[in-house]
Amino acid sequence: MMLSVVIMYAAFAYDLVRSDFVKLLSLYAALFFLSFKVIQLQKPNWKLLLGFGIVFRLVFLFAIPNLSQDFYRFIWDGRLIAEGINPYLSTPQEWMQSGNFGVVAQARQLVEGMQSLNASHFTNYPPVSQWVYALAGVLYPKSILGSVIVMRVILIFADVVTFIFIRKLLQQLKLPKHQALWYFLNPLVIIELTGNLHFEGLMVMCLLISIYLLLKKKWIWAAVLFGLSVSVKLLPLVLLPLFFHYFRKQERLNIYKLIAFYGITFLTVLITFLPFLSVELIQNFGDSIALWFNKFEFNASIYYVIRWIGFQTVGWNIIGIAGKILPIVILITVLGLSFFRNNNSEKTLFASMLFAFSIYFLLSTTVHPWYVITPLAISIFTHYKYLLIWSFTVILSYTAYGINGFNEQLWLVGLEYVLVVGYLIYEFNSSEKIKLF
Repeated sequence: MMLSVVIMYAAFAYDLVRSDFVKLLSLYAALFFLSFKVIQLQKPNWKLLLGFGIVFRLVFLFAIPNLSQDFYRFIWDGRLIAEGINPYLSTPQEWMQSGNFGVVAQARQLVEGMQSLNASHFTNYPPVSQWVYALAGVLYPKSILGSVIVMRVILIFADVVTFIFIRKLLQQLKLPKHQALWYFLNPLVIIELTGNLHFEGLMVMCLLISIYLLLKKKWIWAAVLFGLSVSVKLLPLVLLPLFFHYFRKQERLNIYKLIAFYGITFLTVLITFLPFLSVELIQNFGDSIALWFNKFEFNASIYYVIRWIGFQTVGWNIIGIAGKILPIVILITVLGLSFFRNNNSEKTLFASMLFAFSIYFLLSTTVHPWYVITPLAISIFTHYKYLLIWSFTVILSYTAYGINGFNEQLWLVGLEYVLVVGYLIYEFNSSEKIKLF
């Protein structure tokens, strides 16, 4: 069985194009079934399964990512930093038009690889991610594959550390430690992090170490690690309000330490930005982040319903309006979870984190498959399993990338969310102990 899994991951890594959705879905479904079958059969042998998980990731070591072009931008930013150039101050297209592209080795290949949409906007990747890109740029300034290998090794290491701390947290919460394998051997995690080089893996590692340290009452280092997780990806900022009740009611923690926790977190983020800091960075970074709410659309759920209503009522795409309102709705909902739900125990806190992430993505205009990995990691510490369903159904979004170009199949997007939300409703209704407020 394990050999079959290795062969299928090899096919995924070296013999698959994104537009061949039938093959993609067939491989993914088989990997999903076999992976969880292996967990069921071998869950006491966690060291053996840890080794298998590492082997599955090493299969991708020499493969160029085939489901995402983002890595070309990672390499571009890293090579700029290696040359002492701030990557936040210009777009790749501006570099190409200015005639300075000779500074970056393989510049034309990188820009063509990242495609015009990515090349036309400023980078939105925070500094800790940029440090990894820079390391790849220093070690392999003229090799795309070499840069890929450097980033891939770091992400594999991050996954192993994440697995270790998931087990520690499960032990702390008195939950079955084999649940760590639901994350570590999940095909979505292996394919999107190791295979396609998305840095959610590094963010999740820092986030979970931070939470572990917080549960151990080491709140200062917890704040530092939380700040580092934000400086990999900004997403953990959504969770900050949820600590209000936890700090207020936990022994040895109080409201003053909460304020200090927030202060150290933001100070850590600021320090990571200092090497790049400028007025232009703030403007460019903000503009790039705004695109994810006001322009980009992919695999959304509630937003697509709102967009359809907009077409029916006013006759045009209302993303400009919805993109300003939905973040406010997310903020209000998360604040509601923070102040009206007693997050004074670890299990309740994890459940609120899961709800906060779920609300964020259900109201987002863009939900790429790898976005689901962060709430999946948090769900391991709750009794909710709808994220496992989502980690399978989210692969349906790849039908948008056909031979003839980008074209979302909205009925499949609908199927994805009907299955996820339907199972979430089932889990709520089947538990008499769950009270959101």
